[in-house]
Amino acid sequence: MLAMAKSTENKALDYSSVQKAIGILLSFIPENKPMGNLELSKSLGLNKSTVSRLTHVLVHYGLIQQDEETKKYELGRTSALLGMAVEVSQNERLAQLGQPYVDYLRDTVEESVCLEVLVADRVKQICKAVGPPPLSVTFPDSLPMHVAAGAKVILAFSDHEYIDSMINGDFTKLTDNTITDFEVFKDQLNEVRQNGVAYDHGEANAGVHTVSVAVFNHLKKPVAAISICVPANRIHKIIDSDNVKLLKNTAMIVSDRLFYAIPGK
Repeated sequence: MLAMAKSTENKALDYSSVQKAIGILLSFIPENKPMGNLELSKSLGLNKSTVSRLTHVLVHYGLIQQDEETKKYELGRTSALLGMAVEVSQNERLAQLGQPYVDYLRDTVEESVCLEVLVADRVKQICKAVGPPPLSVTFPDSLPMHVAAGAKVILAFSDHEYIDSMINGDFTKLTDNTITDFEVFKDQLNEVRQNGVAYDHGEANAGVHTVSVAVFNHLKKPVAAISICVPANRIHKIIDSDNVKLLKNTAMIVSDRLFYAIPGK
């Protein structure tokens, strides 16, 4: 009975130590600000000797590292590798993760829906759900970025250096509605950034219109777009209804699955 009591006590102590160690790691989120044992002790309300013992263990496993001069800690190589593992796994499973939401949105709005990513200067569909017949939109393998609503919304929330690097070639005119002027295209990206929604009003195919909203990852970077594609004569069905709101909500749910930090939460 005494041995069992000691075992239970040791488990409780171990659990408490794990909680405190996790608390130390979380203290470096989101800016990885260097902190010493005293700062961590005050911040977490822990005994300095306890913090010193736990930081020693965390350094041993590379989860944090200590500056030789300042003696302060910051996140280490192992923490960086863990973050990279999350990012790689998310990129690889984005299509699998997004397909159920694409299917749900298709079934709800009864129009074609896709999840697309920007690859070089073209947007590529990684998962899709074609709307019900008889008149539904099918998807090309890829589209030039300047005519694709999905590419526009990804670019709109990217940094300006990246946008400038992408807008450095000719914009081929595919329809009468295609934007070929760089400055007009940039102005459109500014509007997209303000409204959170991008449109393709028959710029790739005169008979097809598209509405897109960005999907963000844990770094708050746009990594994909969810798009509703409709025949030109049904675009009002999307714009003049709650379907744009539903599209935004769906994109936010997928972003949340990618650990995007939702503002205000």
